[in-house]
Amino acid sequence: MEWTVRALQEQISAGQIRSEEVVKAFFERIDKIEPQVGAFLTLLKETAYEQARSVDEKIAAGQPVGPLAGVPLAIKDNLCMTVGPTTCASKMLEHFYSPYNAHVVENLKAADAVIVGKTNMDEFAMGSSTENSGLKRTCNPWNTSRVPGGSSGGSAAAVAARMCAAALGSDTGGSIRQPAGFCGVVGLKPTYGRVSRYGLVAYGSSLDQIGPITQTVEDSAILLNVIAGYDSRDSTCVSEDIAPVPDYTADLEQPFEGLRIAVVESLLEGAQIEVQQVIAEVLKIYEAQGAQLVPIQMPHFDYAISAYYVIATAEASSNLARYDGVHYGYRSSRAQDYIEVYSKSRDEALGPEVKRRIMLGTFALSSGYYDAYYLKALKVRNLIREDFTRAFEQADCLMLPVSPTTAFRLGEKTADPLQMYLADIYTIAVNLAGVPAASIPCGLDRSRLPIGFQIVTAPFTEQTLLRIARMYERCTCWHQQLPEIAQ
Repeated sequence: MEWTVRALQEQISAGQIRSEEVVKAFFERIDKIEPQVGAFLTLLKETAYEQARSVDEKIAAGQPVGPLAGVPLAIKDNLCMTVGPTTCASKMLEHFYSPYNAHVVENLKAADAVIVGKTNMDEFAMGSSTENSGLKRTCNPWNTSRVPGGSSGGSAAAVAARMCAAALGSDTGGSIRQPAGFCGVVGLKPTYGRVSRYGLVAYGSSLDQIGPITQTVEDSAILLNVIAGYDSRDSTCVSEDIAPVPDYTADLEQPFEGLRIAVVESLLEGAQIEVQQVIAEVLKIYEAQGAQLVPIQMPHFDYAISAYYVIATAEASSNLARYDGVHYGYRSSRAQDYIEVYSKSRDEALGPEVKRRIMLGTFALSSGYYDAYYLKALKVRNLIREDFTRAFEQADCLMLPVSPTTAFRLGEKTADPLQMYLADIYTIAVNLAGVPAASIPCGLDRSRLPIGFQIVTAPFTEQTLLRIARMYERCTCWHQQLPEIAQ
């Protein structure tokens, strides 16, 4: 169960173990741990065994297999898949079955991965704790009274509890990195446009990006190799003529010589003391390897949350207009006319946080407020992007905490949306700028809750980011720590 994606793939491809045996072991583990964690919305046992047997047959026949041959993976339930429902953890889509696969799902299948299930999330990816799921509750495997983070909390919890070897999530404002930090695993948000969003149910179209949640940096590189690349069905996906896709594992073990790390000291001061102390230790480890710390300023960073919650909610207001009780999804049985079909269906099927964000976005886009809110937020976004551009002129990467605190208690912030929004204070600016970033486990607090740190690099430099992350991982063993529930 503690084997990485790399280790499993090598053993299965060599015929030393059978994929079907591996999948059976993972499902036995899910049966044991899932009732306490609640990471999955749908388990796909029948198709998973079919995929595993297909891989075993190919290997037995001496046929070539893909880079994820027989490895059990999970995917967030906002990625369309023709097997099982695609719910986005919402009553609106509770019984929706997609007629097509997302581009990343097609890639996983082509790589011979075995998809064991679809994971819980905040409804339509709107939240920072997975408490906004309309279908079930997910707990943090390290302490089941704590949240797993969000919105990809189910994916992070499943990987942390070793109920799958790795998982895919989506990141709109930190939704891969923050839960990865809370659950003590690696979470990678690629550059906007690096991975096709075709088949990802949209929340904020200019912000969303799909990425891997894994046990190790190498596993993230392996998954990125599979899912990255151009797709003509996504108009925001960047052509390989402009940004070629390298082999992210090729020079992973080669340390980054003369590394310059940008640090914004004023931002570190806003974090919990234990988080500050751990980040300081991280920087010392890099300095011991020859890295140079470069103090910088990010003058517009403080405006990121304000700009994000105007832009993201405006885009959500537009994207979620399609859920109207007519085209597909939930339809109210109490509607008396066509106006009530629309209003009652949305009222009954959408959760309070989704309604809140739709209302905020509709207000920001309304006549008389567009210039004052949405247009101004777009201008701030450009200023934040320029801050990152200047930072990468002075340094090779920027290092930040992932979250100001470790995982908070279930129910602690649900009554105060603003406090919940502030949980993403260190991650949101990255999405506004469209740059790549990763969360790397780097310690535990006094309650034995994971702490992560964040590495940010220039657009389309995931190869550099992963090398820098691997430098730290080689010197520490935090990525090997397991929650008690998984031991």
